[in-house]
Order: sequence, then structure tokens, then C-alpha cells
Amino acid sequence: MSNRTLLILLVLVSYVFSPTVFTWLINPAGAWYRPFILWLLLILLAVVVQMRRNTSEL
Repeated sequence: MSNRTLLILLVLVSYVFSPTVFTWLINPAGAWYRPFILWLLLILLAVVVQMRRNTSEL
């Protein structure tokens, strides 16, 4: 799958699930660290993408 197709698929999936995730994050009965889970996942995704890059691209 090309990068463009993967990006479009990722945007569509995030658009579909964003209301559910947002509701889960702002639930007052939830744990205090819930918003930080999303940020941790985004940081880990960025690290994985950077590690997969070829060193010649730098």
C-alpha cells in the first residue's frame, strides 16, 4: 500500500472514531491520565516512523 493510500485510510478511520475517543477522554468519571494516553500514542507513532526512515534521507 502506498503512503498516500495509508494516509487517507488513517484520516478516515480517525474521523470515524474521533467522537467516541473524545467522549472517552473527557468523561469526568475516568482516570486523570486518559488525555495523556492519546499523546503517548502519537509520540510513539512518531518515533516508529523516524526509526523506519532510511539514514540516507537525513
